[in-house]
Amino acid sequence: MSTAASKVAEAFSSHRFSQVYPHLADDVRWRNVGGDDIVGRDLVVAKCEESAQYLSSVTTTFAQLETIPAGDYVVVQSEATYTDGGGDESRVASCDVYQFAGDMLVAITSYNVELTDSNVR
Repeated sequence: MSTAASKVAEAFSSHRFSQVYPHLADDVRWRNVGGDDIVGRDLVVAKCEESAQYLSSVTTTFAQLETIPAGDYVVVQSEATYTDGGGDESRVASCDVYQFAGDMLVAITSYNVELTDSNVR
């Protein structure tokens, strides 16, 4: 897999969505495990824009962002803290699996878990 694919995957996982839009296949599928599946470039872009709107209201601090290329796939594992204007924090661990066909992103599978004192080792 090319370095470009790894950069696209890392951009998506670190919420720099607009950098990813030119690389989305028309029929891209974004599977949010335990949530909704989003199919089609336009719907994925709309969901990204919705997420970006929320993210503009919080401060995001990444404690971990690890990118692992594997053939036509790229895996990005991350842990981030989101802090709102009132100082409330939420910590989330994520693993995103990206599938590419050439330079086009054709599928994303996202696993997200909110971390609490009871589920952190």
